[in-house]
Amino acid sequence: MATAVNYSSQNLESSLDEAFERELARARQGMSEALPHVVAGKPVADGEVFDRFDPVMPGESVSRALAAPAGVVTDAVAAAKETTRIWRNRPYQDRIALLRAAKAEFSGRAAEIAGVISAETGKTRLEAVAEAYEAGDLIEQYCAELERHDGFVTPMRSQAEERNTDVLRPYGVFGVIAPFNFPVALSVNMTAAALVTGNTVVLKPSDKTPWSTALAAEILGGHLPDGVLNVVHGGAATGQALAEADVDGIAFTGSAEVGWSLVRKLGDGPWARPVLAEMGGQNPAIVTASADLDAAAEGIVRSAFGLSGQKCSACRRVVVDGAVHDQLVDKLVERAKRLSVGDPADPTTDLGPVIDDAIAARLDQALATAGRDGTVVTGGRIEGQRGNFFAPAIVTGLPAAHPLTRDELFAPFLTVTRVDGFAAAIAEANAVNYGLSAGIFTTDDTERERFLDEIEAGVVYVNRREGATTGAWPGIQSFCGWKASGSSGKGGLGPWYLPGFCREQSRTIGHP
Repeated sequence: MATAVNYSSQNLESSLDEAFERELARARQGMSEALPHVVAGKPVADGEVFDRFDPVMPGESVSRALAAPAGVVTDAVAAAKETTRIWRNRPYQDRIALLRAAKAEFSGRAAEIAGVISAETGKTRLEAVAEAYEAGDLIEQYCAELERHDGFVTPMRSQAEERNTDVLRPYGVFGVIAPFNFPVALSVNMTAAALVTGNTVVLKPSDKTPWSTALAAEILGGHLPDGVLNVVHGGAATGQALAEADVDGIAFTGSAEVGWSLVRKLGDGPWARPVLAEMGGQNPAIVTASADLDAAAEGIVRSAFGLSGQKCSACRRVVVDGAVHDQLVDKLVERAKRLSVGDPADPTTDLGPVIDDAIAARLDQALATAGRDGTVVTGGRIEGQRGNFFAPAIVTGLPAAHPLTRDELFAPFLTVTRVDGFAAAIAEANAVNYGLSAGIFTTDDTERERFLDEIEAGVVYVNRREGATTGAWPGIQSFCGWKASGSSGKGGLGPWYLPGFCREQSRTIGHP
């Protein structure tokens, strides 16, 4: 399918719409056999079966997999170890060619991939199809970066009797722990970066989305030698076993609590092993008195409520000058109320359900707290549905530094904080532990430049109507978290991600 779709797209062409609906219906039929692990290119059927239920129709199993015992994780890491020397010594042009073959398959199977993603996560068609295309663009981004740097081999100044080069070399085996919210794109993001730089991989899908990530691994693995990419399914216990195994590094996307625990675990030993972690955000959009309020309202609503707020870059907080507070709130509420909440199989649906009861329970509690300590202007649980469906919530009037403005909820829940002037807006925007993404709406050049200089976030947007804090795309924006949002100071999707999967070696070779 030739049509390219990204997270700013407004619609799909009719043939892609129809294909998505067929594939979603097929995926919702579920599977009879549990997904096995993949070790050295062979399926391993070991461990207890767990089910993933359709978030639209709880109780209906959409996928099932086996939870890997510790021994399977050990075997998978050993298989990856056995192939490291062959894989890293393969010419980088060959590694790129194999991954680019996989890229073409992601594009060709976009509707199938999107149907599985939607069945497991409740994503709408636009979000699910865009994710399938993003996987292919991520592969291309990293292949192109490796080519641009000539395989990370840099000639150095040499003296008469010697030749000096500086080389970035792979660490060895990377454990990759994938999230549920972008189970294809983010698993491919971490895995492709590790592979193209010459590492081998043991990939653990989220236990909420085993099929989506297994499908991504099947596509990648179909173009790779056995043992280069291995897959182990399961929940927290499998992730812990992987972190405790003989891996040379971890790539992780998920909560700050888990991510920083991995940093500490892999730093505790005779030497520290790298952890490349992206860990969410409590992302602000500043709206100044000079802003175009229609653009601000559109960008904020698109950013806050896509995937029912289950994006680490979603706009969580609006920080608005008191002079335009009431006008902005009215525009936000009007736009939020236009959004249709329902089954992603319906082409008019803008928001599906939140993924499971755990997030729904946190959201119920947050709404109760917001109603007690502030005002829930719009939104809340939609009763009478089988799944956990929530209309987009907008909350105003919370006291300064209220926990609902400080802690990530990961749900369709937006707070609006009134401030007096630009300095107060920047201070409030930065008053959280996270620093993933941030946006501003202003027509004042001085405010724009101060925002770019003072905001504590890695991904920033100015006057972005397509998404106040969201919408990063490979090669267009990088996805780099500051503070508690990232462990490395560099981000995926961009030009500085690949070196994190490598260590530097200086080579001096004398003439014989």
